Amino acid sequence: MKEVIYLDHAATSWPKPPAVGEAMMNALDVAGANPGRGSHRMAVQASRVLFDTRKVLSSLFGISNANDIALGSNTTEALNLAIQGWLREGDHVIATMAEHNSVRRPLEYLRRVRKVEVDYVPLNASGSIDLVQMEGLFRPNTRLVVCTHSSNLLGSILPIGEISLICHKHQATLLVDAAQSAGIMPVNVQQLGIDMLAFPGHKGLLGPQGTGGLYIAPELDVEPLLHGGTGSQSEAVRQPLVRPDRYEAGTSNTVGMAGLAAGVRHVMELTPESIYKHEWELTQYMMHGLSSVQGIRMLGPGLEQPRTGLVSFTIEGYDSAQIAFQLDRHYDIAVRSGFHCTPLAHESAGTTLSGAVRASVGYTTTSQDIDALIAAVHELTKPR
Repeated sequence: MKEVIYLDHAATSWPKPPAVGEAMMNALDVAGANPGRGSHRMAVQASRVLFDTRKVLSSLFGISNANDIALGSNTTEALNLAIQGWLREGDHVIATMAEHNSVRRPLEYLRRVRKVEVDYVPLNASGSIDLVQMEGLFRPNTRLVVCTHSSNLLGSILPIGEISLICHKHQATLLVDAAQSAGIMPVNVQQLGIDMLAFPGHKGLLGPQGTGGLYIAPELDVEPLLHGGTGSQSEAVRQPLVRPDRYEAGTSNTVGMAGLAAGVRHVMELTPESIYKHEWELTQYMMHGLSSVQGIRMLGPGLEQPRTGLVSFTIEGYDSAQIAFQLDRHYDIAVRSGFHCTPLAHESAGTTLSGAVRASVGYTTTSQDIDALIAAVHELTKPR
Protein backbone atom coordinates (compact mmCIF):
# COMPACT_ATOMS: atom_id res chain seq x y z
CA MET A 1 0.00 0.00 0.00
CA LYS A 2 1.19 3.51 -0.86
CA GLU A 3 2.25 5.49 2.19
CA VAL A 4 -0.58 7.67 3.48
CA ILE A 5 -0.54 10.65 5.78
CA TYR A 6 -3.45 9.61 7.96
CA LEU A 7 -5.37 12.51 9.51
CA ASP A 8 -8.70 10.82 10.20
CA HIS A 9 -8.16 9.56 13.75
CA ALA A 10 -11.48 11.02 14.91
CA ALA A 11 -13.15 8.39 12.72
CA THR A 12 -10.84 5.52 13.70
CA SER A 13 -7.23 5.31 14.86
CA TRP A 14 -4.59 3.97 12.48
CA PRO A 15 -2.14 2.34 12.54
CA LYS A 16 -2.79 0.20 15.60
CA PRO A 17 0.04 -0.68 17.97
CA PRO A 18 1.67 -3.98 16.91
CA ALA A 19 0.58 -5.56 20.20
CA VAL A 20 -3.06 -5.25 19.11
CA GLY A 21 -2.70 -7.56 16.11
CA GLU A 22 -0.48 -9.92 18.10
CA ALA A 23 -3.09 -10.22 20.86
CA MET A 24 -5.83 -10.89 18.33
CA MET A 25 -3.84 -13.63 16.60
CA ASN A 26 -3.03 -15.19 19.95
CA ALA A 27 -6.71 -15.18 20.90
CA LEU A 28 -7.56 -16.95 17.65
CA ASP A 29 -4.95 -19.58 18.38
CA VAL A 30 -5.55 -20.28 22.07
CA ALA A 31 -8.96 -18.79 22.93
CA GLY A 32 -10.98 -19.48 19.81
CA ALA A 33 -13.85 -21.17 21.62
CA ASN A 34 -17.11 -19.56 22.75
CA PRO A 35 -16.75 -17.72 26.09
CA GLY A 36 -19.12 -18.89 28.80
CA ARG A 37 -20.41 -21.75 26.67
CA GLY A 38 -18.71 -24.71 28.32
CA SER A 39 -16.12 -25.59 30.92
CA HIS A 40 -13.38 -26.90 28.66
CA ARG A 41 -10.08 -25.09 28.74
CA MET A 42 -10.51 -23.12 25.50
CA ALA A 43 -13.92 -21.79 26.57
CA VAL A 44 -12.46 -20.83 29.94
CA GLN A 45 -9.54 -19.09 28.22
CA ALA A 46 -11.97 -17.15 26.01
CA SER A 47 -13.84 -16.02 29.14
CA ARG A 48 -10.55 -14.89 30.62
CA VAL A 49 -9.92 -12.69 27.58
CA LEU A 50 -13.20 -10.85 28.21
CA PHE A 51 -12.51 -10.57 31.93
CA ASP A 52 -9.05 -9.19 31.21
CA THR A 53 -10.52 -6.60 28.84
CA ARG A 54 -13.05 -5.48 31.43
CA LYS A 55 -10.34 -5.28 34.09
CA VAL A 56 -8.00 -3.06 32.07
CA LEU A 57 -10.90 -0.80 31.03
CA SER A 58 -11.93 -0.48 34.68
CA SER A 59 -8.43 0.63 35.56
CA LEU A 60 -8.41 3.26 32.82
CA PHE A 61 -11.86 4.68 33.64
CA GLY A 62 -11.75 4.45 37.45
CA ILE A 63 -14.52 1.85 37.61
CA SER A 64 -14.77 -0.12 40.87
CA ASN A 65 -16.44 -3.28 39.55
CA ALA A 66 -15.38 -4.57 36.13
CA ASN A 67 -18.73 -6.36 35.75
CA ASP A 68 -20.41 -2.97 35.43
CA ILE A 69 -18.93 -2.75 31.92
CA ALA A 70 -21.08 -4.20 29.13
CA LEU A 71 -18.81 -5.00 26.20
CA GLY A 72 -20.24 -4.49 22.72
CA SER A 73 -19.50 -3.64 19.13
CA ASN A 74 -19.29 0.18 19.13
CA THR A 75 -20.36 3.42 20.81
CA THR A 76 -23.63 3.55 18.87
CA GLU A 77 -24.74 0.22 20.33
CA ALA A 78 -23.71 1.38 23.81
CA LEU A 79 -25.63 4.65 23.49
CA ASN A 80 -28.74 2.85 22.24
CA LEU A 81 -28.55 0.44 25.17
CA ALA A 82 -28.28 3.34 27.62
CA ILE A 83 -30.93 5.57 26.02
CA GLN A 84 -33.52 2.95 25.13
CA GLY A 85 -32.89 0.90 28.25
CA TRP A 86 -33.25 3.80 30.67
CA LEU A 87 -35.96 6.08 29.29
CA ARG A 88 -39.66 5.43 29.86
CA GLU A 89 -42.78 6.87 28.32
CA GLY A 90 -43.21 10.53 29.19
CA ASP A 91 -39.65 11.08 30.42
CA HIS A 92 -37.77 14.28 29.59
CA VAL A 93 -34.19 14.32 28.27
CA ILE A 94 -31.66 17.13 27.97
CA ALA A 95 -28.97 16.78 25.30
CA THR A 96 -26.74 19.29 23.50
CA MET A 97 -26.43 20.46 19.93
CA ALA A 98 -22.96 18.90 19.86
CA GLU A 99 -24.44 15.40 19.80
CA HIS A 100 -23.65 12.75 17.21
CA ASN A 101 -26.52 11.02 15.40
CA SER A 102 -25.91 7.99 17.62
CA VAL A 103 -27.51 10.12 20.36
CA ARG A 104 -29.89 12.27 18.39
CA ARG A 105 -31.53 9.51 16.35
CA PRO A 106 -32.36 7.25 19.33
CA LEU A 107 -33.77 10.28 21.15
CA GLU A 108 -35.90 11.30 18.18
CA TYR A 109 -37.04 7.69 17.80
CA LEU A 110 -38.16 7.62 21.43
CA ARG A 111 -39.84 11.00 20.96
CA ARG A 112 -42.02 9.31 18.34
CA VAL A 113 -42.68 5.93 19.94
CA ARG A 114 -42.57 6.61 23.71
CA LYS A 115 -43.56 10.29 23.77
CA VAL A 116 -40.21 11.14 25.35
CA GLU A 117 -39.63 14.90 25.54
CA VAL A 118 -36.26 16.22 24.32
CA ASP A 119 -34.48 19.56 24.65
CA TYR A 120 -31.14 20.41 23.04
CA VAL A 121 -28.84 22.96 24.67
CA PRO A 122 -27.46 25.42 22.07
CA LEU A 123 -23.73 25.77 21.45
CA ASN A 124 -21.87 29.06 21.50
CA ALA A 125 -19.37 30.12 18.84
CA SER A 126 -16.55 28.09 20.38
CA GLY A 127 -18.66 24.95 20.69
CA SER A 128 -19.35 25.10 24.42
CA ILE A 129 -22.63 25.52 26.30
CA ASP A 130 -24.15 27.90 28.84
CA LEU A 131 -24.58 25.87 32.04
CA VAL A 132 -27.17 28.32 33.40
CA GLN A 133 -29.18 27.86 30.21
CA MET A 134 -28.83 24.09 30.55
CA GLU A 135 -30.06 24.10 34.14
CA GLY A 136 -33.05 26.17 33.10
CA LEU A 137 -34.23 23.30 30.91
CA PHE A 138 -34.72 20.84 33.80
CA ARG A 139 -38.27 19.74 34.54
CA PRO A 140 -39.81 17.52 37.21
CA ASN A 141 -39.78 14.62 34.70
CA THR A 142 -36.16 15.10 33.53
CA ARG A 143 -34.72 11.59 33.81
CA LEU A 144 -31.59 11.79 31.68
CA VAL A 145 -28.91 14.23 30.56
CA VAL A 146 -26.83 12.95 27.67
CA CYS A 147 -23.86 14.81 26.28
CA THR A 148 -20.75 14.20 24.27
CA HIS A 149 -17.52 14.77 26.16
CA SER A 150 -15.98 16.38 23.07
CA SER A 151 -17.55 17.40 19.77
CA ASN A 152 -16.45 15.33 16.78
CA LEU A 153 -16.82 18.41 14.57
CA LEU A 154 -15.63 21.28 16.76
CA GLY A 155 -13.17 19.63 19.12
CA SER A 156 -14.70 21.55 22.03
CA ILE A 157 -14.64 19.84 25.43
CA LEU A 158 -17.75 20.03 27.60
CA PRO A 159 -17.34 20.47 31.40
CA ILE A 160 -18.60 17.03 32.43
CA GLY A 161 -17.85 17.48 36.14
CA GLU A 162 -19.94 20.67 36.32
CA ILE A 163 -22.71 19.15 34.21
CA SER A 164 -22.77 16.17 36.58
CA LEU A 165 -23.30 18.40 39.61
CA ILE A 166 -26.24 20.14 37.95
CA CYS A 167 -27.65 16.84 36.73
CA HIS A 168 -27.55 15.13 40.12
CA LYS A 169 -28.89 18.23 41.86
CA HIS A 170 -32.06 17.58 39.87
CA GLN A 171 -32.00 13.79 40.47
CA ALA A 172 -31.31 13.02 36.82
CA THR A 173 -28.90 10.45 35.37
CA LEU A 174 -25.85 11.49 33.33
CA LEU A 175 -24.86 9.59 30.19
CA VAL A 176 -21.58 10.64 28.54
CA ASP A 177 -20.55 9.86 24.97
CA ALA A 178 -16.77 9.43 25.18
CA ALA A 179 -16.24 8.68 21.48
CA GLN A 180 -13.73 11.52 21.14
CA SER A 181 -12.23 11.46 24.64
CA ALA A 182 -11.74 7.85 25.75
CA GLY A 183 -7.99 7.19 25.71
CA ILE A 184 -7.26 10.70 24.48
CA MET A 185 -7.73 12.54 27.77
CA PRO A 186 -8.30 11.43 31.37
CA VAL A 187 -11.81 10.04 31.95
CA ASN A 188 -12.62 8.85 35.48
CA VAL A 189 -16.28 8.03 36.11
CA GLN A 190 -15.98 8.47 39.88
CA GLN A 191 -14.20 11.81 39.76
CA LEU A 192 -16.45 13.23 37.04
CA GLY A 193 -19.70 11.84 38.44
CA ILE A 194 -20.63 9.87 35.31
CA ASP A 195 -23.52 7.40 35.66
CA MET A 196 -23.16 5.82 32.22
CA LEU A 197 -20.17 6.05 29.90
CA ALA A 198 -20.33 4.92 26.26
CA PHE A 199 -16.98 4.40 24.57
CA PRO A 200 -15.52 3.04 21.31
CA GLY A 201 -12.68 0.56 21.21
CA HIS A 202 -11.38 1.58 17.79
CA LYS A 203 -10.59 5.27 18.28
CA GLY A 204 -8.49 6.63 21.13
CA LEU A 205 -8.32 3.23 22.85
CA LEU A 206 -6.38 1.97 19.80
CA GLY A 207 -8.28 -1.31 19.53
CA PRO A 208 -9.88 -2.86 16.42
CA GLN A 209 -13.15 -1.84 14.86
CA GLY A 210 -16.20 -3.71 16.11
CA THR A 211 -15.38 -3.12 19.78
CA GLY A 212 -16.72 -0.76 22.43
CA GLY A 213 -18.79 -0.77 25.56
CA LEU A 214 -20.97 0.89 28.16
CA TYR A 215 -20.27 1.48 31.83
CA ILE A 216 -23.48 1.39 33.89
CA ALA A 217 -23.37 2.53 37.52
CA PRO A 218 -24.32 -0.34 39.84
CA GLU A 219 -27.45 1.34 41.19
CA LEU A 220 -29.01 1.77 37.73
CA ASP A 221 -31.47 -0.80 36.40
CA VAL A 222 -31.13 -0.45 32.63
CA GLU A 223 -33.24 -2.73 30.44
CA PRO A 224 -31.23 -4.86 27.98
CA LEU A 225 -31.27 -3.90 24.32
CA LEU A 226 -30.85 -7.54 23.21
CA HIS A 227 -32.29 -10.72 24.70
CA GLY A 228 -30.87 -14.17 24.07
CA GLY A 229 -28.22 -16.68 25.03
CA THR A 230 -25.64 -15.66 27.60
CA GLY A 231 -24.17 -19.02 28.57
CA SER A 232 -25.63 -18.56 32.05
CA GLN A 233 -29.03 -19.40 33.54
CA SER A 234 -29.97 -21.12 30.31
CA GLU A 235 -33.04 -22.67 31.93
CA ALA A 236 -34.56 -19.23 32.67
CA VAL A 237 -37.17 -17.70 30.36
CA ARG A 238 -36.02 -14.15 31.01
CA GLN A 239 -32.69 -12.44 30.53
CA PRO A 240 -30.40 -12.91 33.57
CA LEU A 241 -30.20 -10.05 36.07
CA VAL A 242 -26.54 -10.66 36.84
CA ARG A 243 -23.97 -8.39 35.20
CA PRO A 244 -22.42 -8.39 32.66
CA ASP A 245 -24.49 -11.31 31.28
CA ARG A 246 -27.67 -9.19 31.36
CA TYR A 247 -26.27 -6.94 28.63
CA GLU A 248 -24.20 -9.33 26.53
CA ALA A 249 -26.59 -11.66 24.71
CA GLY A 250 -25.01 -13.70 21.93
CA THR A 251 -21.43 -14.63 21.16
CA SER A 252 -18.91 -11.96 22.08
CA ASN A 253 -16.17 -10.64 19.82
CA THR A 254 -13.46 -12.35 21.86
CA VAL A 255 -10.73 -11.78 19.28
CA GLY A 256 -11.57 -8.09 19.00
CA MET A 257 -11.67 -7.68 22.78
CA ALA A 258 -8.21 -9.22 23.07
CA GLY A 259 -7.01 -6.51 20.68
CA LEU A 260 -8.87 -3.85 22.64
CA ALA A 261 -7.19 -4.89 25.89
CA ALA A 262 -3.80 -4.59 24.19
CA GLY A 263 -4.71 -1.15 22.83
CA VAL A 264 -5.83 0.08 26.25
CA ARG A 265 -2.60 -1.15 27.82
CA HIS A 266 -0.66 0.83 25.23
CA VAL A 267 -2.71 3.94 26.07
CA MET A 268 -2.00 3.46 29.77
CA GLU A 269 1.72 3.12 29.11
CA LEU A 270 1.72 6.38 27.16
CA THR A 271 -0.88 7.92 29.55
CA PRO A 272 -3.95 9.85 28.33
CA GLU A 273 -2.39 13.03 29.71
CA SER A 274 0.64 12.78 27.41
CA ILE A 275 -1.54 11.78 24.44
CA TYR A 276 -3.75 14.83 24.98
CA LYS A 277 -0.72 17.12 25.25
CA HIS A 278 0.77 15.72 22.03
CA GLU A 279 -2.48 16.05 20.09
CA TRP A 280 -3.26 19.51 21.44
CA GLU A 281 0.16 20.81 20.42
CA LEU A 282 -0.35 19.43 16.92
CA THR A 283 -3.76 21.12 16.59
CA GLN A 284 -2.22 24.45 17.61
CA TYR A 285 0.55 23.97 15.07
CA MET A 286 -2.04 23.11 12.41
CA MET A 287 -4.20 26.13 13.20
CA HIS A 288 -1.21 28.47 13.06
CA GLY A 289 -0.18 27.03 9.69
CA LEU A 290 -3.64 27.14 8.15
CA SER A 291 -4.49 30.61 9.43
CA SER A 292 -2.79 32.32 6.47
CA VAL A 293 -4.93 30.49 3.89
CA GLN A 294 -7.16 33.11 2.29
CA GLY A 295 -10.84 32.63 3.10
CA ILE A 296 -10.31 29.88 5.67
CA ARG A 297 -12.58 29.55 8.68
CA MET A 298 -11.61 27.15 11.45
CA LEU A 299 -14.41 25.88 13.65
CA GLY A 300 -14.48 25.39 17.40
CA PRO A 301 -12.22 26.78 20.14
CA GLY A 302 -9.63 29.39 19.20
CA LEU A 303 -5.88 29.20 19.52
CA GLU A 304 -4.49 28.23 22.93
CA GLN A 305 -7.90 26.98 24.08
CA PRO A 306 -8.57 23.38 25.19
CA ARG A 307 -9.68 21.07 22.38
CA THR A 308 -9.31 17.45 21.35
CA GLY A 309 -7.13 16.48 18.42
CA LEU A 310 -9.09 17.73 15.43
CA VAL A 311 -9.45 20.87 13.37
CA SER A 312 -12.45 21.36 11.09
CA PHE A 313 -12.42 24.13 8.52
CA THR A 314 -14.10 25.62 5.48
CA ILE A 315 -12.54 27.76 2.75
CA GLU A 316 -14.63 30.37 1.03
CA GLY A 317 -15.19 29.53 -2.62
CA TYR A 318 -14.09 25.90 -2.27
CA ASP A 319 -16.20 22.80 -1.86
CA SER A 320 -15.21 20.86 1.26
CA ALA A 321 -15.70 17.48 -0.37
CA GLN A 322 -13.53 18.52 -3.30
CA ILE A 323 -10.73 19.66 -0.98
CA ALA A 324 -10.76 16.30 0.81
CA PHE A 325 -10.83 14.46 -2.52
CA GLN A 326 -7.85 16.42 -3.85
CA LEU A 327 -5.88 15.91 -0.64
CA ASP A 328 -6.37 12.17 -0.98
CA ARG A 329 -5.79 11.77 -4.71
CA HIS A 330 -2.92 14.18 -5.23
CA TYR A 331 -1.21 14.42 -1.83
CA ASP A 332 -1.99 11.05 -0.18
CA ILE A 333 -3.49 12.82 2.82
CA ALA A 334 -6.55 11.21 4.42
CA VAL A 335 -9.05 13.62 6.00
CA ARG A 336 -12.83 13.59 6.28
CA SER A 337 -15.30 16.00 4.74
CA GLY A 338 -19.06 16.33 4.94
CA PHE A 339 -21.38 16.54 7.93
CA HIS A 340 -19.70 14.05 10.30
CA CYS A 341 -23.03 12.59 11.50
CA THR A 342 -23.62 15.68 13.65
CA PRO A 343 -26.11 17.98 11.90
CA LEU A 344 -26.96 20.02 14.98
CA ALA A 345 -23.32 20.95 15.48
CA HIS A 346 -23.13 22.02 11.83
CA GLU A 347 -26.28 24.07 12.39
CA SER A 348 -24.57 25.76 15.34
CA ALA A 349 -21.45 26.42 13.26
CA GLY A 350 -23.40 27.72 10.27
CA THR A 351 -22.06 25.02 7.95
CA THR A 352 -25.25 23.11 7.14
CA LEU A 353 -24.87 23.87 3.43
CA SER A 354 -21.13 23.55 3.01
CA GLY A 355 -20.10 20.84 5.47
CA ALA A 356 -16.47 21.03 6.55
CA VAL A 357 -13.08 19.41 6.13
CA ARG A 358 -11.89 17.69 9.31
CA ALA A 359 -8.23 16.87 9.93
CA SER A 360 -7.76 14.81 13.08
CA VAL A 361 -4.51 13.69 14.65
CA GLY A 362 -3.43 10.70 16.74
CA TYR A 363 -0.63 9.58 18.97
CA THR A 364 1.52 8.64 15.94
CA THR A 365 0.96 11.91 14.05
CA THR A 366 4.04 14.08 13.57
CA SER A 367 4.65 17.75 12.88
CA GLN A 368 5.91 16.68 9.43
CA ASP A 369 2.45 15.25 8.73
CA ILE A 370 0.92 18.61 9.63
CA ASP A 371 3.47 20.42 7.47
CA ALA A 372 2.38 18.30 4.51
CA LEU A 373 -1.28 19.15 5.10
CA ILE A 374 -0.61 22.86 5.44
CA ALA A 375 1.51 22.94 2.27
CA ALA A 376 -1.13 20.97 0.33
CA VAL A 377 -4.00 23.25 1.38
CA HIS A 378 -1.96 26.33 0.46
CA GLU A 379 -1.18 24.84 -2.95
CA LEU A 380 -4.80 23.80 -3.60
CA THR A 381 -6.10 27.29 -2.83
CA LYS A 382 -3.46 29.51 -4.43
CA PRO A 383 -4.67 31.71 -7.30
CA ARG A 384 -4.41 30.07 -10.70
